[in-house]
Amino acid sequence: MTLPIGDDGLVSGLVCGFLFGYVLENAGFGSPCKLTAQFQLRDWSVFKVMFTAIVVAAGGLVLLRAFGLLDADNVFVPPALLAAAGVGGALVGAGFAVGGYCPGTSVVGLLSGRLDALVFLLGLVAGTALFAAAYGPALQGLMDAAALEQGDTFAAALGVSDWAMLAILGAALAGVYRLGGWFEARGRGPVAAAEAVAGAQPE
Repeated sequence: MTLPIGDDGLVSGLVCGFLFGYVLENAGFGSPCKLTAQFQLRDWSVFKVMFTAIVVAAGGLVLLRAFGLLDADNVFVPPALLAAAGVGGALVGAGFAVGGYCPGTSVVGLLSGRLDALVFLLGLVAGTALFAAAYGPALQGLMDAAALEQGDTFAAALGVSDWAMLAILGAALAGVYRLGGWFEARGRGPVAAAEAVAGAQPE
């Protein structure tokens, strides 16, 4: 048995992409208001859903390997380049906070008829083109910096089994749900709390 289901990955990738976009839209993740609320710690839906997806996918991979349905050597794991991931993550996070979209949700927003998603996508394409045009030895040095030599997965880097790593992820997920529930029960994060305090000040 080969995965994805008997094809080279293109068809199954498109099908999964359409299903993923459908779920995102119906969950409200195509709205920038929903997404920026995550950065204000007022609505943890995005973090909960994405982290849950990571843990479920990790569990599925572990089970498929355990039952011999998936050869680990057939799964591409990109090199762990920590410096590049840190800088890139900070830039993507800043764009996410300002624009209210990430690359995936911006496509969902555009197909839902949101013009601000189009602006975000144009900026994404322009930024990608700028990076490609500016790529040279300096950026290559950043890409190669802080490469993780111990292993390109958490389990390999920490020297633990896949099952132990899955348990750690599960515990972290439970912590996210508990922390997110604590903030959501109060209906506010630090930003909203500061705004409420400022609004309560006498003029």
